[in-house]
Amino acid sequence: MFRREVQSLADIVAQCLRHDGLETPLRQRRLVDSWGKVVGNAVERYTGDKFIRNQTLFVKILNPALRADLSMMRERLVRNLNVEAGAVIITDIKFF
Repeated sequence: MFRREVQSLADIVAQCLRHDGLETPLRQRRLVDSWGKVVGNAVERYTGDKFIRNQTLFVKILNPALRADLSMMRERLVRNLNVEAGAVIITDIKFF
């Protein structure tokens, strides 16, 4: 009888995603979806469109005062969003 190399299902799925080039888009989607969890419900009510382009998260904020406050917290938000996503996905946030 011979031994087989046993892998967990999570490792196999991660390997398939990496092979097909879908790992990064999946992580980007997770990061965008975690915006509300990181900033809270009050800020998410004033949030419009969110998307990632060239490792920069673009977020439309509907309240100008809130936009100014969030721009001062930019570094902390980047760090918390990357921690929530489980990898370094973004390097900057732009509010518009």
